[in-house]
Amino acid sequence: MGKKMLSRIKINQSIRLNIFVFFSILSLICTVEAKTEPYNIIWVMAEDIGQDLECYGMKGVKTPNLNRLAKEGTLYTNCFVTNSICSPSRSAMMVGASQNTFDAQHHRSNRDKPLPTPLMPMTYWLREQGYTAILGHEKVFNYGMKVDCNFKVDTFGEYDGVSKFGLFDKKLSFTSDDQPFYNHIQLKVTHRGDWWADIRDKSKAPVKLDEIELPPYMADTPEIRYDWACYLDTIEYADMEVGLLMEDLKSKGLYNNTIIIFIGDNGRCNIRGKGYLYDPGVRVPLIVWAPGLVEAGKLNDDLLSTLDITASIVDLSGSAVPDYMTGTPFIGKPVTSKKEFIHSARDIWDEVDECSRLIRDKKFAYIKNYMPQVSLDAKQAYLDLNRPAVHVMRDLKDKGKLKVNEKAFFEENKQVEELYDIERDPHQINNLANNPEYKRVLATMREREAGWKQNNVDFGLKDLNKRQPGTVKAKVVWDWLKVNKPEIISDFKRGKLMKSQQLSKKVTLEIKQQQK
Repeated sequence: MGKKMLSRIKINQSIRLNIFVFFSILSLICTVEAKTEPYNIIWVMAEDIGQDLECYGMKGVKTPNLNRLAKEGTLYTNCFVTNSICSPSRSAMMVGASQNTFDAQHHRSNRDKPLPTPLMPMTYWLREQGYTAILGHEKVFNYGMKVDCNFKVDTFGEYDGVSKFGLFDKKLSFTSDDQPFYNHIQLKVTHRGDWWADIRDKSKAPVKLDEIELPPYMADTPEIRYDWACYLDTIEYADMEVGLLMEDLKSKGLYNNTIIIFIGDNGRCNIRGKGYLYDPGVRVPLIVWAPGLVEAGKLNDDLLSTLDITASIVDLSGSAVPDYMTGTPFIGKPVTSKKEFIHSARDIWDEVDECSRLIRDKKFAYIKNYMPQVSLDAKQAYLDLNRPAVHVMRDLKDKGKLKVNEKAFFEENKQVEELYDIERDPHQINNLANNPEYKRVLATMREREAGWKQNNVDFGLKDLNKRQPGTVKAKVVWDWLKVNKPEIISDFKRGKLMKSQQLSKKVTLEIKQQQK
């Protein structure tokens, strides 16, 4: 081949390359210029749900709409809440900082106390950018309007943090005139409630008991399988609700300009779940559906905190992320500095005083129990009214029939420190804190926990010696039943799934009548 021919080939290759680069840059510029309108953002928050979706590999459950979101968006496998109970977790997400740093760590506390300066709720920053803040949606069970923050708020109205405390502008529906909008939607159906058995009874294809797989720390009995199946039935119902939301977006012509974020507010309400710092309590599903901003069909195992979601939403609105927000925006932009670990906490929940801290990296989970004298099975009234498995397993324990993996939950005391190798022991059964082979790992996790305390004011540790858990309605109801209705207590102890809300109302009325 002659020199002229080679030269001509090189020139043609160079021209083609330059043309390709030119049109690639032009395409990017056009995309950016075309995207002049801000995205609408919908944050769907399912209550009390672990990574128990079909797209996460949970057996027995079908979640086609969430599967689709994951297929067209990104599914995150390592997202953690900052507290395993709803109101502290939601408080942190609404503000963008750990609840323990602004005295919101105790369940349903400080409801009359404004946020300290300079903290503001997330919706304040969105509204500053012209967003309409919408709460709930007319197509979801009981309309999805739960807020549940441990600081002074009003549901609707303006917010200045001094005399005005409104979080949202409107409720239940969005229109094209609301754009750009932020819609905060709560899926209540997965929360423990009287509706669980009803949803199963009305399902055309209820979850089959022989298709589910229980974790190894739970006893395998018909009662526990039935309760687990009811939980998965509610997840399928929530999946249906997600489908309705997507159809609503399409019907209103808003489908192509809206980001959907699906998450749980804390883990499943069962043994080692809600209220505990094991993965079933703090590791939640996270799916981000944002065509063009996240990679479609990708599984992402980066460590994420729910605080990163708050920061991302504020960033997507066009607002600068305020300094007090500790999360890192990750939607639509590369994350150059990835987290080494996350921090989570557990403090007072109803009548149970508790104080534990979690340091979790990709491989290990470290739990520091500041109140080891409080058993995991603290016999909390709310859980006794709503968690059949614990009654069945207590009975098996009394009869000496629990397996080794099932017994730890019922020990009188917790270990002061717990360390688990998640890769080898995903269900966190074998505590390695006293294993000399893991001495270095333990030292690293201790340093991280100490460092977090040094860099942050932890109000949960600050008030450790002067706490006063309150007497809650569930405790009053449970104590009354034990004295006046032992036959109902017997139903609970047999693992029967009871309509506890209906029962609580009846008991409350009877107590009032007795007091007259």
